[in-house]
Amino acid sequence: MDLAFIPSPSVGVVHLGPIPLRGYAFCIIIGVFVGVWLGNKRWVQRGGRSGTVADIAVWAVPFGLIGGRLYHVITTYEPYFGPNGHPLDAFKVWEGGLGIWGAVALGAVGAWIGCRRRGIPLPAYADALAPGLALGQAIGRWGNWFNQELYGKPTDVPWALEISSDPAIGRVGGTYHPTFLYECLWCIGVAALVMWADKRFRLGHGRAFALYVAAYCAGRAWIEYMRVDEAHHILGLRLNVWTALIVLVLAVAYFVISAKKAPGREAVVEPGAQDEADADGAETAEDGKVSVEKPAAKATDDAAADDAADGAAETGDAGFAKPAAEDEPGDRKAEDAADEPTADAKPAGSGSTKKS
Repeated sequence: MDLAFIPSPSVGVVHLGPIPLRGYAFCIIIGVFVGVWLGNKRWVQRGGRSGTVADIAVWAVPFGLIGGRLYHVITTYEPYFGPNGHPLDAFKVWEGGLGIWGAVALGAVGAWIGCRRRGIPLPAYADALAPGLALGQAIGRWGNWFNQELYGKPTDVPWALEISSDPAIGRVGGTYHPTFLYECLWCIGVAALVMWADKRFRLGHGRAFALYVAAYCAGRAWIEYMRVDEAHHILGLRLNVWTALIVLVLAVAYFVISAKKAPGREAVVEPGAQDEADADGAETAEDGKVSVEKPAAKATDDAAADDAADGAAETGDAGFAKPAAEDEPGDRKAEDAADEPTADAKPAGSGSTKKS
């Protein structure tokens, strides 16, 4: 008896009137938005304009979806073009079936077109987007949970995934390894690794993206090995295992060669973006200067008022001078005595010895 397991949703779609709301599609859409949001944040930190990542994603996302579906259909063609296959089902993306390898490959073509139109180097854009891609994959993998697909071998571990039986498609009920959850957690770790390494070593010229690819492939190889869904095998290994290993080697090779040929990080990732940022900073500084000068002018006026008050205090209370008639008699007599000559004084040389 299983003491604990992860339940699968009873349905993967909810109908809002005639409109079907599919859990798989929601996971993909949310993953795209999170990836673009994080990519835009990192792009601005590198000196680019806000919104550029989303503008280029308009090209990259459709290309990526088409590439992901093409890879799945080509490598798993039997349900569509094999005996008793249904070719039109190849267009039913909402039923699942997107290959990450084709999505990244053709998505890169779309990103290259968008970057070329904006005069932006593709490696710099890929570096900014890399952690967001990993997080987007982590979220998108929950679409497999809604569709009850791509699970691993049977197991009774506490975190096993419960799968319901479906004779129509040959699905056997039971508890299996939740490989979708393993890949989700692995992708989150990859995103954290890339952001840490990028900040610590200032990766540039596509090396952050290469690190993301290499780290993802390392995890995908062992996760893919656990899966039990039908797949083509080469020399005893699933096709996607070989793909992961080959791409891993290519990513590591690019990382090493790029570090030797173009060390450091790009000084400019988007032409004109830094000039606009400097201009905005200058305007902000000017506004701050004006706001600081206004209190200074007020302080000058206050100082003048204080000086006037001090001068007024010397002449009388509250700024009014005392009238001459109000002077003390003794003081006036002393002033008059000081101004008038002594009555008994004699001209010099008179020989008088009388004291004045």
